[in-house]
Amino acid sequence: MEPVLVQAPAIDATAFKTVLGRFASGVTVITALDGGEPVGFACQSFASLSIEPPLVSFFPARTSSTWPRIRAAGKFCVNILADHQTEICRQLGRPGADKFSGVEWTPSANGSPLLAGAVASIDCELHDEVDGGDHTIVIGRVTGLNEHSEANPLLFYRAAFGRLAHQ
Repeated sequence: MEPVLVQAPAIDATAFKTVLGRFASGVTVITALDGGEPVGFACQSFASLSIEPPLVSFFPARTSSTWPRIRAAGKFCVNILADHQTEICRQLGRPGADKFSGVEWTPSANGSPLLAGAVASIDCELHDEVDGGDHTIVIGRVTGLNEHSEANPLLFYRAAFGRLAHQ
């Protein structure tokens, strides 16, 4: 018997964003050095991928002008933001200008910018890239892990920043 091909219905972009916006995520900043200059971007599409080997993933937009600079470095640091770092996230999420102006950082173990106040950081080497439609699926091989504080993480939910509610 021949398989029957069924065309999936078109998905409205606004409905897609609205429904997927109901999934809360943490907020990270992916950083690297490009010719000695710190580069980075805010990213809430970050996830652990594999324990063995240790891999993580994130998904920059194909229109990102920062991701090619991080790719060229071949290594990066994932900074997990604390709930008091909303303004740093906004600053590093903007295109253009010097995103790192006034942002305090030190080199991580792999030399990438480690943001002051981050909850944790994950050093990685670029492992692979896969086509993800209007985004790129980036896979990083973890080379170092650090916890920096007991602060709560910054969350993103329904197009807004949020915090954990304690009971």
